[in-house]
Amino acid sequence: MKQTRILKGVVVAAILVGAVFLFARQGPKNIDPTPAPSWALKDLAGEMVESSEFDGKVVVLNFWATWCPPCRMEIPGFIDLQKEYEEEGLVIIGVSLDEAGPDVVAEFSESMGINYPIVMADMRITGAYGGIRVLPTTYIIDREGNIRNTHVGYLRRGPLEKMIKPLL
Repeated sequence: MKQTRILKGVVVAAILVGAVFLFARQGPKNIDPTPAPSWALKDLAGEMVESSEFDGKVVVLNFWATWCPPCRMEIPGFIDLQKEYEEEGLVIIGVSLDEAGPDVVAEFSESMGINYPIVMADMRITGAYGGIRVLPTTYIIDREGNIRNTHVGYLRRGPLEKMIKPLL
């Protein structure tokens, strides 16, 4: 009986991961520029961070969680892009949906060497961005504060770089 439940759990997990990769294969969705919702969220140290602090920058707003395998796979590419394009005005912001709290996210972030700001999500930001149904979900915001691209699922470095370079 216990093995059956475990097998069912593994099958459900495999289906969910497969669905995320299916979404990722659909590629980024170019949209008509729309103003990005503003937000104010706490970082991992409990300090308030506001979206207005990044005005004039190209922002990659990535909704993710430490327990999400595709999210984990994206992080090395995000780290590289942050290093490479920070001087040109790029900022990647990780919006963690982890319910375990900022301590867990901080430990994970340190172990991965994350070099970009991480904030903790709340219901207001997820609602403002249309409800986050799949992790990871990424928004590309231009220097004027408009959402230019969205991507649901795993986002490889190459396609992300192609989206941000014209905005820098």
